[in-house]
Amino acid sequence: MTTPPDNAAGPAAGSSAPLDLTPAPGAVPLRRMVLSQTGYELRTMLRNGEQLLLTMIIPVVLLTLFSTTSLLDLGDGPRVDFLAPGVLALAVMSTAFTGQAIGTGFERRYGVLKRLGATPLPRAGLIAAKTLAVIAVEALQAALICAVALALGWQPHGDPFSVVVLLLLGTAAFSGFGLLMAGTLRAEATLAAANLVYILLLAVGSVVFPLEEFPGPVRGALELLPIAALAEGLRDVLRDGAALPGGPVLVLAVWAAAGLALAARFFRWE
Repeated sequence: MTTPPDNAAGPAAGSSAPLDLTPAPGAVPLRRMVLSQTGYELRTMLRNGEQLLLTMIIPVVLLTLFSTTSLLDLGDGPRVDFLAPGVLALAVMSTAFTGQAIGTGFERRYGVLKRLGATPLPRAGLIAAKTLAVIAVEALQAALICAVALALGWQPHGDPFSVVVLLLLGTAAFSGFGLLMAGTLRAEATLAAANLVYILLLAVGSVVFPLEEFPGPVRGALELLPIAALAEGLRDVLRDGAALPGGPVLVLAVWAAAGLALAARFFRWE
């Protein structure tokens, strides 16, 4: 009887065990899905020329133009001290409301939301991803606007925590109504309505025009707008060094609760 050669005797002693190639189907963890979708949302927002115009260019142009000229009567004190908080409020509105409403509206029209609904990413994860992308863009906006304002001589005061609370409440308020508009109107109607609201609130929301210029009853009504509440609240903190202002916080909280509740009730994904 012949002896088999050594190389045919089987695995050598000490060799590794065979690989286990058994399929293990299943979705990746929710956190990874949300972060991946957040990255996609963020890249989409930053690659959109119209979005960049609304979120980055217009606020910086307004801040620079009205800080360095006397086209508007902004009262006593450095002009940039009045304008910087208002432009920060405008930046929040442009991203959380205008940009999100238009982007989500067209995603809904072209069936993107419907297709995402068929993926393992749950709706709550999609909303979380969109929210994280909005906050990331707002952080970039705030850094850019503050850098320009500081270069123009801005000297902010107040508690940073109060500023963060106001910005988050403003983001929630504008996001709710942006999603409500995107989820109930046609994409073309959302585009027109969101831009119209942006222009109107820019004009009457205490961004670059002081509310003191309006008659008493009109001013009282304008103070209840979310953009005016956010701009005036930021101004109270950053210019006057006040503590967290209760009035603007209450107005923003009411708008946020109403907008998010209505969006959850009436938003249609297709």
